[in-house]
Amino acid sequence: MDAVIKKLMPNIPVPDKRVANRPSEAEVEAAVRTLLRWTGDNPDREGLLDTPKRVAKAYREMFGGYDMDPAEELGRTFEEVAGYDDLVIVKDIEFHSHCEHHMVPIIGKAHVGYLPDGKVVGLSKIIRVVDIFAHRLQTQEAMTAQIAAIIQDVLNPRGVAVVIEAEHMCIAMRGIRKQGSTTLTSTFTGSFRDNPEEQIRFMTMVRGGHKA
Repeated sequence: MDAVIKKLMPNIPVPDKRVANRPSEAEVEAAVRTLLRWTGDNPDREGLLDTPKRVAKAYREMFGGYDMDPAEELGRTFEEVAGYDDLVIVKDIEFHSHCEHHMVPIIGKAHVGYLPDGKVVGLSKIIRVVDIFAHRLQTQEAMTAQIAAIIQDVLNPRGVAVVIEAEHMCIAMRGIRKQGSTTLTSTFTGSFRDNPEEQIRFMTMVRGGHKA
């Protein structure tokens, strides 16, 4: 199991509270003005005068995940669970991320499950972890592995299952320009990796079934 986690963890950016090399807001706004000129438009026309400031503010919000530590979100756990040790699933977690190759949106849903080993975490914390990784430049494959790895590493459950299904605007808006195609990725650790029946049970419950 340690080998699996070490293989997954390197792609997780470590938050830098100092962000010493982060450009100033003025530099960001200047860069946006350059991009506006590059498109062929005039950044000094009325409709674009405040666009650089708006873009800087929007980017700070959309990429706020770099300033957050998902491990901290998972730090508080509960052991008074009346002996519950079966599957916990939080499904249909809607998210918006951005492709690290073209910086255009990735829109989708994440389904996260784990098998507790004596402790559980608040359900909202799972959602927050997805949200933190989504608010970074991503590939879907890396984001799937990062979510599974941090839950496995911090909670140390008997296994973690993560499935993400998403539409990539870099496919819909440019290049091949095909709308409506969906990409599915999955990562399984522990009992989910070793036991295909647990994978099937997870997928059945995610898809709406309730078979034990």
